[in-house]
Parts: sequence; structure tokens; C-alpha cells
Amino acid sequence: MAENQVKKGGISVETEHIFPIIKKWLYSEKEIFLREIVSNASDAITKLKRLASLGKYDGDEDAYRIDVSFNKTEKTLTVADNGIGMSAEEVEKYICNMALSGAMDFVREYEGENERNAGGIIGHFGLGFYSAFMVADTVDVITKSYLDAPAVCFTCTEDGSYTIEEGVERGRGTSVVMHINEDGEEFLSEGKLREVLNRYCAFMPVEIYLTDEEKEEDAEKKDGEEIKPTPVNDINPLWQKNASDCTEEEYTAFYQKAFSDYRESLFHLHLNADYPLNFKGILYFPKIQENFENLEGKIKLFYNQVFVADNIKEVIPEYLLMLRGVLDCPELPLNVSRSYLQNSAYVTKVSQYIVKKVADKLSSMFRNEREKYEGLWEDIRTFVEYGAICDKKFYDKVKDALLFVKTDGTKLSLSELAEVAGEKKTLYYTSNPAQQSQYIAMYEARNIPVFVMEKMLDDRFMQTVEQNGEGLKFVRVDAGTDALREGETGEEKNETLFTLFEVFSTEKQKLTVSAERLADASVPAILTVSEEARRMGDMMKLYAPDMEDMPVDATLILNMANPIISRLAEGGYGEKAEKVAKQVYSLALLSQRPLSSEEMKEFLCDSYNVLSEIG
Repeated sequence: MAENQVKKGGISVETEHIFPIIKKWLYSEKEIFLREIVSNASDAITKLKRLASLGKYDGDEDAYRIDVSFNKTEKTLTVADNGIGMSAEEVEKYICNMALSGAMDFVREYEGENERNAGGIIGHFGLGFYSAFMVADTVDVITKSYLDAPAVCFTCTEDGSYTIEEGVERGRGTSVVMHINEDGEEFLSEGKLREVLNRYCAFMPVEIYLTDEEKEEDAEKKDGEEIKPTPVNDINPLWQKNASDCTEEEYTAFYQKAFSDYRESLFHLHLNADYPLNFKGILYFPKIQENFENLEGKIKLFYNQVFVADNIKEVIPEYLLMLRGVLDCPELPLNVSRSYLQNSAYVTKVSQYIVKKVADKLSSMFRNEREKYEGLWEDIRTFVEYGAICDKKFYDKVKDALLFVKTDGTKLSLSELAEVAGEKKTLYYTSNPAQQSQYIAMYEARNIPVFVMEKMLDDRFMQTVEQNGEGLKFVRVDAGTDALREGETGEEKNETLFTLFEVFSTEKQKLTVSAERLADASVPAILTVSEEARRMGDMMKLYAPDMEDMPVDATLILNMANPIISRLAEGGYGEKAEKVAKQVYSLALLSQRPLSSEEMKEFLCDSYNVLSEIG
């Protein structure tokens, strides 16, 4: 080639090579072909409706419909519509040229380049028709335009070769007849077709009818009476209605049908976003029966009422993935197979909108229906706390609706919590009400409320509140005795006691012995671990679960107001003092944490010996 000479050209594609790629790789699942062909039929009807609304078509007023029929003997599957149809020229332009979208040409001509929602048109890429070759070796397209033009019959084989000829005269519309190959024979079953239509086309805006051609004649009449066929889809789904026009019974029925859940949801949120987002939907908070139940929800994404995918994590933030619901986003950017989202600012804005609406709903329920909201709290608590941890903006929006549960079941808001915390802004909590019952009783005896924070997320959640809760501090009931002392009395010195109890210090639990006078004289001793040390240990376990347990620095508080401890301090019990001291320590240990197998064995043995000595 001569220097500076530029050669120009266009990329060519050989159909015999591209068709196998389409059959295997264009779409994520083989059954999507039916969605694509039915979507094309829906577009054909949508176009004709639009022309009629513009005064460019005034033909018959037959009810618009799509018919899906199959013949197992002839191995054919047909999708027929009575929409706009095509002329021979249009067939050559849009069917014979791959990736040339007739839908987009229609939008540009009749809707305008910037028309939002494209008038309900589904197709964009001009590839949907070719998905038929995922299950068929030959496809016939028999079509007649709404204009005065002859019917056309286009036949294409899986190697890309085709013929076009004048078709038998027929009514307006298009029929796509797929001659099913061996790999696609499962789609010659009414059960399978109904399953796929229910999955992808259950809410398409045009009525769809499913027919077994071999049984059609027998099914037309029963006992001499005509049976009216029923469509397989609902053309007016609940999310397309105004919230004011929907009843609670309709919301419940839709939830139970869409998600095969016999239970009622906790509550729902009807979305209707206009400019600049333009999408609709309904979100449900599901009822979770067990802690170990699968918490992952299911958000069904629709595109102009056509199902696209489940569990769209790009649209719903992680902490709201337990939600169930539907989102119909006609402006959502999709890739060619409409199976995955592309990253975009639009997706981010949709996610932010949903977060705001969920937060607004929670806050509204707290303000206006507090009793109902409190009744739901245990079911939604994990999700709300997780959201508050993950997203500062979400925390700020819902902080007034955050609830904290006392051991008696009373629920307080964050503002009410601040009042309880007092000047010291300290709140006491239990992570295990049964294990720490002795500590709880000591606090409640002094009218100090104890809050239950026993869920896996609660540690992180408390830290979040501490960082954003205007100085509030959470302290576990076994973290110290500041609130349990009798008056202002501090530590007392008693070497006899210290000698008796310091022997229980080990490498695993380094023990500091202290003597104080507690308000509750019935408790001989309590074991405490500082809040900071405990949190550090829990964090180490979380991030290094296989790491050997770190030594625990604990303090054994001996209660000088208790008669057993005062007697030990005075040298009482004689030679049995060590046994008594060991029993007191074991009981303190038992009330603070679960005993190891060896500790439990030794404790039981000592207890039996004490019982045997009574007499």
C-alpha cells in the first residue's frame, strides 16, 4: 500500500457464522426466546395503537391480542398478533438486516428523539427475532401490513438463508411460526409454555392466549355451551394503578401470587416516580419466621411490563435486599439481552430514590402508627439496623424511628433513650438476658433500665449510634460496678480475701480481685470485663475466627455487703474457706459467660461435694 494511502471499508458478517453465536450466547437462558418473540408482537400492537391515537389509523376495532399456539405433532410453535404488520419492503429492511430496529425507527418518526418511555415500545436492538433460532431450525414470518399491501411470507433457516414471497391473504398482523428442533421440544408442552409465559409475560400490556392446536376444537365447547378463553396475563398490574385506587386486599393478593408466599407482608410501599426518574413499582417488607430463614428477597425488574430479571442488586442497596417487589423501569439501561444492567447514573438515582422512600415510610409509620410500628419492630429490626450501619444518609433519615427494647419489652426511641441515659449519657445493655440475668436483676433493683442487644449486628449498631447519637455510650451490664455500688463507697482492702481469690487467675483469664460494697447484698461476687476490652476481643474473633482466643483481663468484684464474703474476710469457714471461695468464683464465672467443658465438669464435682458435706 502506498505511503499515506487510506483504505476504508465496512465490517462484514457471515450469517452462517453469526447464527450459531446467537443460538448459544446472545441470551442467558434459552427460554428467553419466547419473551423476545411475544415482546415483538406486543410492540406491533403498541405501534398500531399509537398510530390510531395520532389519527393515522382508523381501521377496525377488533380487540388486540397475542395468540401463542403449538402443535406437538407438527412440531410448530406460533406467536401471532393483530398489530401493525409489515410490508415486503419492511420485512427486507428489518428482518433481513440484523440489529436494525424497526421499533427505534418508529419511535424516531412518531414519538420524537427525546420522547420519554418511547411510547411503551419494548424492542431496541433489532435482535429479538433471531432468538427464535435457539429452539427452531426454520422460522416462517407471515405478515400483512395495516396499509393496503399484499401479505408476505418470509422463511429463514438456521444457516441464515431465506426466501420472501407473497403470502396467502390474511388479516392484519404477524404470525411467527417456529419449526422446533430437537433441542427445543420441551417447548411443545402446555405446562412448559405456561410456565415461561407466567415468568416473563405475566403482566404484558396486551392479552395473551395459549392454545394447544390439536385440542382447540374439542375445547371450544363444553356441554353445548361456548367457553370463553381467558388470557394468561394481567394487562393492568397493580403497580400501574394509583396507590389511592388499590385496596389492602389487592396488595395482599398480588404479593401472595407474585411471590408464592401464603403469609401477608408486614407492609408495602407503592412507588410512582416521575421526572427525572420515571418508574413505578411496589415493594414489600416480608414476614421472616425464623432467624435462619433465607433473608434474601426478590425484586422483579420489568421493562414496560415485560419481565427482565430477579434480584437486581444494582438497583436495591445490599441492606434492603430482603425486600420483595416489582420495579417497572422503562428507561433503565439494559444490555442487548435485557438480562443485566449497565452501570449508570440513572441506576444510582433509582437506588437513592428507593432508599429515601423506604426511610420515609418507616418514619411515617413511627410518627403516625407507633403501636403498629412497635409490633413490627422485631421483624424489621435487623434490616433497619443494618441500613443504619451501612449508610449514614439512611441513618439520618430513620434515626427518629430507631427503637431500643428494654428487658421488660418496652420500646424507646433514640430521643427517649437520651432522656433515660441522664447526664452521664450511659446506657446499660445485655447481650444474653438468660446468661446475664443476675446482673440485670441488680440494675433493675436500682431502677436502672437494661436494653436487650443480643443480635449479631447489635455491636456494630451500638457503635454507629455512639458515633452519631450525641455522646451516648453503651455499656454491657457485666462491664463494671459504677451504677451498682452502695452510696459513694469505693474499693476496700482485705488481703485475706485477695489471697483466697487471686489463685483463680490463669493465662486465659487474668484476674484482678477487688472488694466493694454493692447495693445488692444477696450477690457474693460478680465478674466484670471492661467494655473496651470486650469489644476488642469480639472484633478479633470477627476478623480472625481461627485465631487462638486472646487472654481476658477480668475483675472479680467481691461484695463486702454479702454475709458470705464478710465471713471470709474475717477468716471464717476455717479450713473450708478455699472451697467456699472456689464455689463463689465459679458461680460468678457461670453468671458472666458459658463455662468450658472442663470448667463445667469441675464446677459440678465441687457442687456435689458441698452437698455431700451437708448433714
